[in-house]
Amino acid sequence: MNLLFLAALIAVLAVIRWLAWLSLKSTNHLIARAGAAATTGRLGNRFSAARAGLARLFPRSMAFVEARLSPERFTGLALTLMVLAAVYIAALLGGLVDELLEADELIAFDRWVNASLSAVRTDEIEHAFAFITAWADASAIVIVAAVTTGLLWALRHGYLVMPLWVVVLCSQLTTYAGKYGLDRERPEFLAEVAATTPSFPSGHATSAIAVYGFIAYVLSREAVTVRRRFEIVFWSAVLIALIGFSRMLLSVHYASDVAAGFLVGGFWLLVGFAIAELIRSRHHSGAIGAD
Repeated sequence: MNLLFLAALIAVLAVIRWLAWLSLKSTNHLIARAGAAATTGRLGNRFSAARAGLARLFPRSMAFVEARLSPERFTGLALTLMVLAAVYIAALLGGLVDELLEADELIAFDRWVNASLSAVRTDEIEHAFAFITAWADASAIVIVAAVTTGLLWALRHGYLVMPLWVVVLCSQLTTYAGKYGLDRERPEFLAEVAATTPSFPSGHATSAIAVYGFIAYVLSREAVTVRRRFEIVFWSAVLIALIGFSRMLLSVHYASDVAAGFLVGGFWLLVGFAIAELIRSRHHSGAIGAD
C-alpha cells in the first residue's frame, strides 16, 4: 500500500509537471501572437485608430487606463493584475468563511475528505507526512525566514527583507485573528501530531505559501531562463501543496482550513510581491538617475 501510494504520488507529480510546462509554453506563444496581432497588420491599425479616437474624446480616462495597462512598468499591467488577484482571493476567502458559518454542505464535505483519507493513513505514511508538515512549524518558519533575511543582506538584496517580513507577520496576524474569531474545533487527532489552537484557517498552510512562496519569488526573479523559473516555482508549489495535504492526512485540519490558509497566505504574498517590485523599481530609477 505504501509503495503504491508513493508510486501514484510520483506519477501524478510527473503528469502535472508536464502539463504545467506545456501550458506555460502554449500560453507564452498565444500571448506573443496576440501582441503581434494587436500591433501589426489590419487588426493593429484598427486598434491604434480606435485607441487614438478614444484618447481624443476621453484624454484623462484613456491616460489612466493606459498607465494601468502598460507592460513596460510594474505600476502598470503587473500591479493591476496583482490588485485584481488580491481582490479575487479576498472575495474567495470571504465566501469560504460565509459557507463555513451558514452552510452545512462545507462541513459535510470536510468530514467526508477527512474520513476518505483514512484509507491511506498507515504508520509509515503518517511518519513521512509528519516530517513534511514540520517544515511549516512555527519554529521552522522563523528559522527559514531568519536565514533568508541573512542571505538577502549578504547578497545585497536587503530591500527584500521588509517585504518578506510584511508577508510573514501580516499573514500570521490574519490567520490567528481568524482562528480565535471563528474558534472552529479541529478534527479528531491521530497519535502522530496534535495542536492546541483553533482549526480555521490552517497556520501551516498560511506559513507555507507565504514564506516558501516568497523565497520562490526571490529565486525565480534572479533566474536567467524561463525553464529555471518554471522549475523553481513548480517545485516550490509542490512543497507548499504537500504541506497543506499533510495537515489533512494527519487529521489536524479540515480541507477548508487548508484552503483558507492558502488564501490568506496568497493574499499577503501578493502584497509582498507588490512592495518588493515597487522598491525594486525605485532603486532602478535611482540608479539610472545617478548615472
